[in-house]
This record gives sequence, C-alpha cells and structure tokens, in this order.
Amino acid sequence: MMHPYRLLILLAWAAFGGLSTTQAQPARPALRQAPAPLFRDPIYDGAADPVLIWNREEQAWWMLYTARRANQDGPGVSYCFGTDIGIASSADEGQTWTYRGSLDLEFERGRNTFWAPDVVYHNGTYHLFVAYLPGVRSEWGGVAHIVQYTSPNLWDWTYKGPLHLSSDNVIDATLMQMPDQQWHIWYKDQGNGSITMTATSPDLEHWQVADGPAIGGGSHEGPKAFRFQGWYWMLTDEWKGMRVYRSKDAKTWEKQGLILDGPSDRPEDTPSGAHGDVVVLGDRAYVFYFTHPGRKTHFEGERNADNVYPYTKRRSSIQVAPLTLENGTLVSDRSRPFDFWLSDPTRP
Repeated sequence: MMHPYRLLILLAWAAFGGLSTTQAQPARPALRQAPAPLFRDPIYDGAADPVLIWNREEQAWWMLYTARRANQDGPGVSYCFGTDIGIASSADEGQTWTYRGSLDLEFERGRNTFWAPDVVYHNGTYHLFVAYLPGVRSEWGGVAHIVQYTSPNLWDWTYKGPLHLSSDNVIDATLMQMPDQQWHIWYKDQGNGSITMTATSPDLEHWQVADGPAIGGGSHEGPKAFRFQGWYWMLTDEWKGMRVYRSKDAKTWEKQGLILDGPSDRPEDTPSGAHGDVVVLGDRAYVFYFTHPGRKTHFEGERNADNVYPYTKRRSSIQVAPLTLENGTLVSDRSRPFDFWLSDPTRP
C-alpha cells in the first residue's frame, strides 16, 4: 500500500498537470485590432496624405495630414485648397487618435494651401517638407513648391524656404537617410509629366538633383520610400491603388504589382487606398492611407448645378493595413484581422 504522504504528493502533482500527457500551452494573446477607420478629422472630415512620426517630447505617435475641408460646400475642388496640415496623436500604441489642431505654417500674407507633409528627425531637430501653393483655387492647377521647416518639438516651426529641385512645380516629398548618411528625397514632379524625381543631400539643406527620373512611365503621385526585410521599397499612388517597386540600392527600381487596389470589407475602407505612409517596426510594417468611402472609384463623383461636389464624395478617412513579404513582393490583406500596435521606435 502506498504511503499516504506519497499519495498526497502524487495527487498534488497531477492537479498541477504533472501527470498530464500533454504540456499546457501558453494562451495566445488576443489580436490588437486596428480601428476602421483609424481616424476621421472631426473638424473638416477630409483627412488625406497621412505621415506618422514619434513625438519624443510627448512620448506619443503623431499623424500629420492634409486637412481637406470636405464638409464645406464650395465650387469645384476648392475644398482641396486653403488646407492646413492637421495633427492627430495617439498615446496608446495607435488604438485611439485625438485631433490636436493644425500646424501654424503661414509665412506670407493671405490664405494659402499646404499639402502632403513628410517629416524626419535628425540630430535633435524635426524637419518638415510640405507642398505649398499660394492662395485657394476652384480647379486643379497652380504652381507648387516643396518648402522646408524645422522644429525642436513638432509644434513650433521655423520656415527655411523652398527646395530647388528639378522643376518649379513639385509636391509629395518622401525622405530617407541611406547607410552612407546621405539623405535622399523623392517627389512628384508635375512640371515633368507627374513622375517621381530624386535628389540627395549631406545635411538636409543643400540638394543635388539626380539625372533622370527615379520612377518614370505613366503619371502617378505620392511616392513613399522605406526599407523592409532587406530591400528598399517604393510605393506610388496610381489612383487605383498603390504600385510597388523594389530595389537593392534605392537607385534602380523594379516594378511589381498593386496593393490596396480594391475595396475591403472593413468600414470606410473603399474603394481603394491612396497616398500614404509606411511605418516599419522591426519585422512588422504597416501602410497608412486614405480612402473615399462615399465613392465607387477614386475619381467618381459629379458636380451639381452649382458646380459643387456632394459631401459624400468629398469626405475621406484614414486607414491602416499590414504589409507582408510574400514570394519576393509586398502584399497587404486588410480584410483579414491583423495584429496592430505602434510601439516606441526609440526602444530596442
């Protein structure tokens, strides 16, 4: 007969799984699902062209974006002009976003237009590159420049002036520092067929324009350059989704397929994804973009007798989706649930 003390030990061991033929597996954490939409501008309801940066002072993520005035009736496309750069912030790893206002960027008289920001942090200073057009128009047109500002805190900006690039009509900057410490800028050159051109700088002040286009071919906009999984990547907005390009040296680009080219089944995530940003955090990458949820195609919508587009066709929302590498190219399945969290990029 087994000693009673030994029997008690065996019973206790069994109670804690010691006699089980299978080891207990740790519970898988629940997916941290991204809100859909991720953000809608509560003032003008026309958030577009988002870019994200970690605010070191607030220890929070900031989203800067073109604040189209979508809920204000006006002739033609006037709601896309006279726009500020809006601010939304998140202190909970991207799960909720709070509207914070807009950047004070005016440097000359009148009501002027700011589009499509990009911002980088270098040697203790934030550098903002943004498209600028004087005045407000009712139809597409005007001459745009990419202008530069610097700030110690993302709130207070000092105007540095326009960049002298490949033409006098350029927008949509994206910047990246290369391993040799040189900065590269890519941008849409509207003066040369709306293709992507590039320039380099050792200090973010003096720029040397490269010979020939970085991405030629048909018209496109909103280039976004980044490094992920051992490759350099470029996304461009073709107004029917984003075209993917791949490169080993960020100079010669291999054209690949489209992402975000069709609607998903998430709220507000139609008809396709337009001009946005990519955040890479280790082995994770997310693409942030805007949608026109009231349209069937990117350019769909007719003006009424007063030359005004309906509000449902004007408004736009910000969304986020995962980027993954499959068979040598980037894909994005935003209909399937994915784990989403924006960790502090300054921590290892």
